[in-house]
Amino acid sequence: MGGIPLAMALRGWEQHKAAVFRLRDSFDRLPPGAKVRLAKPTSNLFRPRSRLAEPGLDTQGLTGVIALDLPSVMRAGASEESAQVATADVQGMCTYEDLVAETLPHGFIPLVVPQLRTITLGGAVTGLGIESTSFRNGFPHESVTELDILTGAGEVVTVRPGDELFDAFPNSYGSLGYATRVQIALERVPAYAELRHIRLTGPHELTELIGTVVETRMHGGVRVDAVDGVAFTPNEIVATLARWTDEPGPTSDYTGQRIFYRSLLERDTDRLTMHDYLWRWDTDWFWCSRAFGAQHPVIRRLWPKRWRRSDVYHRLVGLDRRFGILDRLDRRAGRPARERVIQDVEVPLERLTEFLTWLDATVGMRPVWLCPVVARGTVTGERWPLYPMTPGKVWVNIGFWGTVQVGPDAPHGPMNRAIEAKVLELGGHKSLYSEAFFDPETFDRLYAGAHLARVKAEHDPDDRLTSLYDKAVLRR
Repeated sequence: MGGIPLAMALRGWEQHKAAVFRLRDSFDRLPPGAKVRLAKPTSNLFRPRSRLAEPGLDTQGLTGVIALDLPSVMRAGASEESAQVATADVQGMCTYEDLVAETLPHGFIPLVVPQLRTITLGGAVTGLGIESTSFRNGFPHESVTELDILTGAGEVVTVRPGDELFDAFPNSYGSLGYATRVQIALERVPAYAELRHIRLTGPHELTELIGTVVETRMHGGVRVDAVDGVAFTPNEIVATLARWTDEPGPTSDYTGQRIFYRSLLERDTDRLTMHDYLWRWDTDWFWCSRAFGAQHPVIRRLWPKRWRRSDVYHRLVGLDRRFGILDRLDRRAGRPARERVIQDVEVPLERLTEFLTWLDATVGMRPVWLCPVVARGTVTGERWPLYPMTPGKVWVNIGFWGTVQVGPDAPHGPMNRAIEAKVLELGGHKSLYSEAFFDPETFDRLYAGAHLARVKAEHDPDDRLTSLYDKAVLRR
């Protein structure tokens, strides 16, 4: 087992077998024809959902790492291609935080580690994910080598790249089943990430920089292992280029009083431990912690460090949604109604300037996060059916999260609808983790509705799983 004690792996497999048994048993105990849904302790979705009368499936014991298969020694001079592939077998409800806690002490991480700690492996595969290594490693699901999926028929099936269910699973959001085991490739990493913050005066410069980095994996004669950026204003953009290194040196800590996103404008270079680099955005949920006052120096000193996490802020958002706290305060103060605009979209690199210009004129939301991604595609080189981004093409993920004032008479979701229309006009794609407003015909065209229906009918013949449209648009 590549240097990991065999006993550890066997204990992991036995525990996993018992957890899957409990999951299937809870499925069998549902009333005939009842809709199926997981009982999840956490979620990173930003769309409300209707409650089911039936209990969710029992996911106890499906939250850990089953086994690691790591090369114990990297031969001197061996190429990355010829080296033994490192993998982890991980349960579907395991968070990336828990997976990294197991792999990083051995010098390995997943090829793409989504930026929030409580994103699960199963969630990142069925709901997509992205991070600063995506310009060279694509999406998280593109480094998955094998999946066990609980289908709507109550069966656990093993699928691999090239299998129809495997290829349709990304972006299906549970409409085709739930991952109980994910086998994922890992890459070797050193102890530190050395950062360069490159200040740019507009999206044209950013477009040129991204194109060069994707093509050469270099900038200014220095290797680039990861890249993302923040657009603070239309003429104030910072691209952060990271180089993995074992070179010793002082490191920064952004889990205390200092705030990572502000450092992009305060310094030209930085150094983080690999652990802190992976979770650099989580402490303040990018910049969204400011909505809760957590960036005010006095409040921050009083705010327990263990609560400076994205999942804590997410629960606070859930409370606001439940009780309408911000809406009540706006009404009391006589302010216009707010619309929640929480979106991640991908646009082709060559349309980035056009989209950011439109975003400023129409939405007016800053900062926005920018992350290039180059999809690998399926093993046959085709597009992933349910999120068909052309493999090898350079895209830029744009993330913007907050609220905008729309007035009391505005229809539901007017700004989000405008964003959807603009993304389509530019040949882009919209993630479905937040609210969506597409009509059924447009939705099916964008997300391979006919193909999805055929795969779903094969593996969920009694329609026990909620459809993707019902989940993403009708919030069921």
